[in-house]
Amino acid sequence: MTKPEIVTSIADLRARVGKWRADGARIGLVPTMGALHDGHLSLVRETGSVCRKVVVSIFVNPAQFAPHEDFDRYPRNLEDDTAKLASTGKADLIFAPTVREMYPAGFATRLEVAGPSAGLETDFRPHFFSGVATVVSKLLIAAMPDYTIFGEKDYQQLLVIRRMVADLALPIEIAGAAILRGSDGLAMSSRNAYLKPDERIIAGRMNLILKETAMRLKHGDPINMAEAFASAALLEAGFSSIDYAAVRDAETLQPISDLSRPARILAAAKIGTTRLIDNMAV
Repeated sequence: MTKPEIVTSIADLRARVGKWRADGARIGLVPTMGALHDGHLSLVRETGSVCRKVVVSIFVNPAQFAPHEDFDRYPRNLEDDTAKLASTGKADLIFAPTVREMYPAGFATRLEVAGPSAGLETDFRPHFFSGVATVVSKLLIAAMPDYTIFGEKDYQQLLVIRRMVADLALPIEIAGAAILRGSDGLAMSSRNAYLKPDERIIAGRMNLILKETAMRLKHGDPINMAEAFASAALLEAGFSSIDYAAVRDAETLQPISDLSRPARILAAAKIGTTRLIDNMAV
């Protein structure tokens, strides 16, 4: 089991990628914030199945955290993450920059993406997608991969990144990967590590409630009634607060009045201090 090489500078990243590209390799990038779990590793394996060389970035991005959020306590363990990536046999290089490398002194640029960023997460985390778009654009420009992949658990984020890449005419394929779930259906997330045992049981009910909501919609429930059901059911299940439970157009994330187009139900809720998100097709 060979551990992937670790580089911490954009210059070193570009040097390694440049050699691979000169050799004709198709290059994939898997952006992460570390605290890797099986969901991340599935993205690495999937990327390795379509690319000869795979870069995994590990960077906890301060630009997407508000002052009151969990940047300081977000889990970090590069040694453990490296061992997990080695176990896949697919990761060739880890890019693990410092904050100073990504945001050097005098850094003064942020990207704003409209369109699919409107509402949902933005209503509660208005800083979030600007921070995501800024760091992802920097990662993509630094590595210039042929292919990069994002999990559908962060569905709104996936659509925002696709919009950004299309708008900037970056020649990069953006793939979405199905949500990987635990045995109880809970979407895998680094923040699941924050959950206490009793909270973990409650968290496992979120996907069941979304499934029931989707079924009600397919059986003819009006969208506003289905959304109200989902919010009430999450509270009854033990979630302490609900940010949203919303049915949206699956391609634009605009509000819809019926199911004449592909739709998605998306939810964000808290258990204690831990905020979880999930979504599924209707």
